[in-house]
Parts: sequence; C-alpha cells; structure tokens
Amino acid sequence: MNYPLFFDAIPSIKLQDPLSNFLGSLENGEVEFRYLDVVKSAGHSCPTVMGAYLTTLKGLEALYKDEMPIRGNISVEIQDDVANGVTGVISNVITQITGANSIAGFKGINGNFARNNLMEFNANINSAVKFTRVDNKQSVEVNYDPSSVGGSPKQQELMGKIMQGKATPEDKKEFGELWQDRVRRISESIESVITCV
Repeated sequence: MNYPLFFDAIPSIKLQDPLSNFLGSLENGEVEFRYLDVVKSAGHSCPTVMGAYLTTLKGLEALYKDEMPIRGNISVEIQDDVANGVTGVISNVITQITGANSIAGFKGINGNFARNNLMEFNANINSAVKFTRVDNKQSVEVNYDPSSVGGSPKQQELMGKIMQGKATPEDKKEFGELWQDRVRRISESIESVITCV
C-alpha cells in the first residue's frame, strides 16, 4: 500500500484502552493511532480529516499532559449539528481515536466500559470541539482554522477538468499531489492552525 510519505511524520496518538485490556484484545490495553489509520477509515486525506486528527491530538495532549489518555474516559462536545457540512467526518475521526460516541456507541459490560452518550452535538460551547475527562471533569476547548495554509490556485482548475470528465491522467495525478501538498503543509503548521483554550 502506497501513500504520501508525510503521513509517517505526523505524531501518533497513544492511549490506554481498559476495554481492550479487559477483553485481551491489545496487550495492556495500549493502542496507538496514526494519521494513516484515520485516512483508511475515512477513505481519504483532506484538510478536514487532518484537522479532526490534529484537534484530537492537541486536545488530548492539553487534557492529559504527561499522562496517557484513557480511551472511553473522554466525553466530546461538538458545536455543530452532525448533519452540517463535514461535522460527521470530524466526529467519526474523533470517535475512532477517543472511543466517544453518541447513542450508537458501545453500551458497556455490566455497567463498565460504556462508550455511548459520550458525544454531544449542537453543544453550547465557545469552540468547535470540547474534550472533557469523565474522571475529573477537566476540559479543554479546541478550534481548528487552516485558512492560513492556502491551496494551489491550480487545484480549482484541475478539479473543474476532472468533474467535467476532461482531465488527463496527468491532470488527475497533479490534482492529487497538490491536494495532499496542502494537507502536508497543514500538518506542519500545527501551532498556527490549532488553538486550545
């Protein structure tokens, strides 16, 4: 499987998952997510998928500091409605990493390990996403704004040709390379595109 090499340069997210430990799925319940993992689940790499990944990465770093985050111990509030724009894509990435889900989530085993009702949409918050630790109620709010990292002007032209069925194989290849170049530059600009409050 080939993919852009910059995927491997993006920091991974390591968590401890009590459910995985309990069921013997992963040794000591230790799980590590890489950007490639969420790309495979989402089916693509784009500024939205990258933003959701970086939002979760920086949110968990701020929330847990030097501790390993506990998967299933994190509730998530999202300002937008799940049906708006790319909110569903964002929430899917956050769910994959944190385990937090809405009513569709895992209901638990004998009152333990539940992941349902840990994600709320249309939240009354002052940021895009708010992460809260279930154990101590500490929270962090996170905003993502990639507008400072623009795409190539040629992207629109190439996309138009592709949508109209007029693109050559070379056009399609160049479009993909330009698209991923912006995603790469976003990944290298974490401190300017992510704000934690």
